[in-house]
Amino acid sequence: MTDKLSINIKIDGRTYPLRIEREDEEKYRKAAKIINDILIQYKQKYVNQDSQDFLAMTAFQFVVKNIELEENANQSPFVDELKKLDEELTDYLS
Repeated sequence: MTDKLSINIKIDGRTYPLRIEREDEEKYRKAAKIINDILIQYKQKYVNQDSQDFLAMTAFQFVVKNIELEENANQSPFVDELKKLDEELTDYLS
């Protein structure tokens, strides 16, 4: 039996009820805090804009960061192969 937990996450003043794994609670609350912190920064910088714009830019910022992380993760096999080739060349030249 899974240990589910019902929590309420507040983003930009709206409450969202979620049912999550108990061990994921901290992760979800941290994510909501980060989103709200970014929204506050946008609201302070661009005073007369709509909250929808801030939410869209926040989502956009996270997707760009996610793409960057995926691209970096995909380079790992190449780095490993380069290390292997470097070792082979070092052994050969020794």
